[in-house]
Order: sequence, then structure tokens, then C-alpha cells
Amino acid sequence: MTHVDPSRHSGPGSGPERAGGDARPPLPRTDRDEAPLYLARYLEREARRGTAGVSGNGQEGDGRDHRPGEVSTDDGLPLYLRRFRERRAEPSLTESLPPLWERAGHGIQQALSEDNRTKEISAPPEARPRIANEVYLVRHGETQGYSTESGLTPLGTWQAHAYGHTLAKRIRDGERTVLVSAPTNRAGQTAEQIQRGLLDGLEMFEKDVEVVAPAAMPEFRNFGVATPGGIRDVTSAFRQYYAQLEEFERTALGDRPMWLVEIDRFWRTQQGGADPITYWLQVPMLHFEPPALCVRRFWAGIERLAEQYPGARLVIATHSGPIRALAIAAFGYDPGEPYNTEHVRVKLMEGASEALVSYRNRVQEVQVPEIEALPTWQLDEQWSPSPATTGATAGDGAVGTRSRT
Repeated sequence: MTHVDPSRHSGPGSGPERAGGDARPPLPRTDRDEAPLYLARYLEREARRGTAGVSGNGQEGDGRDHRPGEVSTDDGLPLYLRRFRERRAEPSLTESLPPLWERAGHGIQQALSEDNRTKEISAPPEARPRIANEVYLVRHGETQGYSTESGLTPLGTWQAHAYGHTLAKRIRDGERTVLVSAPTNRAGQTAEQIQRGLLDGLEMFEKDVEVVAPAAMPEFRNFGVATPGGIRDVTSAFRQYYAQLEEFERTALGDRPMWLVEIDRFWRTQQGGADPITYWLQVPMLHFEPPALCVRRFWAGIERLAEQYPGARLVIATHSGPIRALAIAAFGYDPGEPYNTEHVRVKLMEGASEALVSYRNRVQEVQVPEIEALPTWQLDEQWSPSPATTGATAGDGAVGTRSRT
């Protein structure tokens, strides 16, 4: 056990002095001036109960009960005593304050506090617009190629199945989901795989949801190109384009028709490593369906589905070109090419006059176009293919010869 010399803890002048008359240096003090937490809480409780403080004449206990928060206005008290009473009247530092609307006494503060409980400030339920249909414009999965009417690769099949399984997490019990596709192999197979993944997810999550089997709709087809055999999908027209191009390159006789020149520019853009969809969106081509007309028929298809299936969730497997054109029409700029099984989401409001279009963390409110009020761009002309030139049977809506009506 260590012996402590009391003289070492004494202040200057209280202990023995060193030789030469120098006193021992004082040690640093370790005592604390502030009260411990239990004492601070005790003083706060006493202040709330109105414990009698020091009277104006300096004697303890003036016999009066002080209300909580009451500060004496006696100017004859010393300054330190007035400051002491002010500190005791301050709100507690160790306990949480009551809500703002209780302290302020205004009922509107309570309503504001209720609306700001979450990070997102939203309108009350009665003021929110009701969503009639949620539409997902999904690009098809990875395909085997664009030179023929090919289906999906194994990776594309997995992409579509995984999309349907993920979609099952968003759907609530009692909803109805309608699957629609463009009339192509890659879009149809994408819709089928989405259905399989959706059913697997609903079985896993134990949800009771009605799923309408996929069906093809002409409104959601890919943009077309006018060939001598009629208006065809740009992929379906590749074989005819390639056959005639080879004939012209072998014989080198005559001028190439305009449709062949334009579709050759389109495909050589892709062969050169660029984006042919950007070329279609930016360069006017007389034999290609304009992007504005693709947007028009997509909105017509969405309105027809919404009337047929009110309140349902609509999943449409289609192609990237029209999806991208619809997004550009909504946002006013090009947000980029969608990846395989990436979607553009459309929330159609009740009344079918307004909609919210969201794509890649951007949401835009748009007016749903009135299809009947839009111009047709063909006021007095009807187009059909020329049998004398092609020898082919005229297809539905084909382009070739002009006739006045």
C-alpha cells in the first residue's frame, strides 16, 4: 500500500517549503463544477413544482409558490440571483419537447406536422389523382439477330422470365394483369416468358392475381418501311432489301429505287457501329414510318386497352424504336436507347386526359393526345403498291402508287 503525503496535495504556502524558500508547485485540480445528471434532473423537477427560492432580502424560502417558467421581476435582486432563476425557468435539456402544435397552440401546426412525418411531402389521399391503368412498355429480350424474324436467345428468355418474376413483387392481391405484345417473334416470346415468370412469382409470394394470356396487337408493332411488297417491319424487310441490293451490285444496271437507298443507309449505320434508331429519329426518310405516327398509334393502343380492361396493369412487350419515340415526345429530349427488358412506365389517370410518363428516374406529366383530333397527313391521297413494277399482291396499307380520290 502506497503512503500519500498530505503535504504534496496542499496549496502553495500550506506545506513545507523547499530549500531556498521555494514552495511546492500546486497539482492540477480534478474536481468538476457542473452538477451530475441526477442532480440536474432533480433541480428541474423542483423548478417545475415551484419550489420557493431565495427571497429578495437574501433569506431562503419566501413562502410563495412559483409557477413553472415564472421569473421574478424584482429589480432589487442581485444580478447573479436573477440569472439563476432564469436558468431554472428554461425548458428542460434532458427531456424531449412537446410537439410544435401543442407548444404554439395552433391547430394548423398539427396538420403540417402530420404531412411532414415522412421524407416525401405528399398530398392527402383525397387530393391525389386516381390512377386508372399502369402501363409498362417493355423492350423485348435479347434476340438472335435482326436480319431475320428471329426469336430470343437463352439469355433473352432468362431476361424476360426474370422481369416477370420481379413484376410479381409489385402486384397486390386482387389485381388484374394484361399481357400484350407486338406481332413479331421476339416480342411474342418475350410476353410469354414474362407470363411464366409472373406466374412463378405469384405462386411464390402467394398472391391471388388474374393474369390475361398474352395477345398480339397491331398498334404496338415496330416502325415500318414501305417496300414493293407492302409496309413491313424493318427487320422483315431485310431479306428483300438484301436480295435486291445483291442484284444491283452484280449487274450494276439502272438507278436504285429510293426505298432501297434509304433502307441501305439504315442498315449500314448499324454495320458501322452506330445506332440506327437514332438515325431513324433524326433523319427524315420518305419510305420509313415517321416517329410521330408511331407515338400516335401507341397512344391509340393504350387507350383501347384501358377501355377494354379498366383498372388493370398493362404489360406490353414491343420494340425499342417506338418506345424511345414515345419517351422523346413526353420529355422533349432523347433519354437514350432502352436495354433489353427495360421499360417506359405510363400511369394513365382517370378520365384518360392526363398521364405520367417515367423513364430512367425522370417523370413527366403529359396530356393524352386526342387521336380523332390529330391530323392524318393524308387528306386526299390513298397509297397502294404498284403491281406492274413488283408483280406482288398489294398488302394492307402498302405504299407504291398514288391515286387521287
